[in-house]
Amino acid sequence: MVAQQLIQAAQSGDRDALITLLREIETDVYRTAYYILNNEQDAKDAAQEALIRIYTKINSYEEKALFKTWVQRIVTNICIDKFRRTKATVSIEEHNMVFTSHNNVEDELMSAYVAKDIQEAIDRLPEHHRAVVVLRYLQDFSYNEIADSLDLPLNTVKSYLFRARQQLQSLLQDYQKGGVRG
Repeated sequence: MVAQQLIQAAQSGDRDALITLLREIETDVYRTAYYILNNEQDAKDAAQEALIRIYTKINSYEEKALFKTWVQRIVTNICIDKFRRTKATVSIEEHNMVFTSHNNVEDELMSAYVAKDIQEAIDRLPEHHRAVVVLRYLQDFSYNEIADSLDLPLNTVKSYLFRARQQLQSLLQDYQKGGVRG
C-alpha cells in the first residue's frame, strides 16, 4: 500500500494500516530524536512518545503539509520539550556517525575524531539551531519542509541554518586548535 493510502486507511479506522504506517516511520522518528537529544534512552523515550502521539492524533493530520513534515514536527517538538526539561543532564555518547575510509588506520582514527568533534559541536548549538541542522543535514529536509515541521517562517529557517553553520565552523576551528570542550 502506498503511504497516502495507508494514511487514509488509518484515518478511516484501519488499525493494521496505522500499525504498518508507524513501522515505516519509526526509524526516522528515532533518528531525529537521537540527533537532537544525543542520548539513546532519551531518544527511545521521545520516539515512543512521538509514535503514540501520531497513533492517537492520526485523524488530525490534514494533507496541507507532507506527512513526513507533520511527523517531524511532532517528534521535534517532543525532543525540544524533553531537551528543555533535562538540559543540564544531557550526556554526550558515541554513535555511528563515522566517516568510512579505506586508506589506513590513521585515516580511520582521524575520521572518528572528526565525527566526534562534529557531534560535540552540534550538541553545543542552541536547541533551535540544532533542530534545523538535524532536519537539514541528517534527515535531508528541504528548507520549506523544515519551516513546515518547526512551524517557522522560511527566512527564519535560513537564518538559523546560516548562524548554525557559523557556530559549527567556529567550534570546529576551536577543536582543531585544541580548544576547550564541553
